[in-house]
Amino acid sequence: MQNVQSSAELSAEPIVYVVDDDEDMRESLLDLFLVTKKRASAFSNGPEFLEMADISAPGCLVVDLRMPGGTGLDLQQHLSLAGSRLPVIFLTGHADIAASVKAMKAGATDFITKPFASQDLLDAVDHAIRLDSERRKTDAEYGRIRALADTLTPREKEVMSAVVSGLMNKQVAYELGISEMTVKLHRMSLMRKMQSRSLADLVRKAEQLQRG
Repeated sequence: MQNVQSSAELSAEPIVYVVDDDEDMRESLLDLFLVTKKRASAFSNGPEFLEMADISAPGCLVVDLRMPGGTGLDLQQHLSLAGSRLPVIFLTGHADIAASVKAMKAGATDFITKPFASQDLLDAVDHAIRLDSERRKTDAEYGRIRALADTLTPREKEVMSAVVSGLMNKQVAYELGISEMTVKLHRMSLMRKMQSRSLADLVRKAEQLQRG
């Protein structure tokens, strides 16, 4: 394995993983990412990458489509089965349309044919890292809202579901077979627990929970 800019101080920075059986290509890509001040780490094959890399780290994967002992598509599948959503950029020296379609359907962010312009790859990497960052922010926000929702009592969850569906307090009371005053108390409590100052914010959070 070859590493570039691997100090502990950079551990929170996005990392560009390179997997390619061509040593010259690995060295070239690492040099490119070093010059452009990107943190990068390279591996000669998929199994080595899966064994040694932190697939939960922020960043992206640049992988050769055709490698002995396991293709880039095989590696993409392994990542998917492992629950990793690391963005994948495929490199290939073959104009393989079928493989390109399969890779993109499986979630690849880009498919670049060798030889390629350095800027095209850098643009693809920047795009992949942005997507990964946005996804992580969304996941973090969902986790925060999920934690708030877990503090609700079963009855408060019922009231929230009814309220965000558009029912008024008296309608919620009728649906749940409780008094309107009890609904108001539950509503006040759940708004506080969900850290929502408005119905619109509560609806937004409920929608995020549903998308989960």
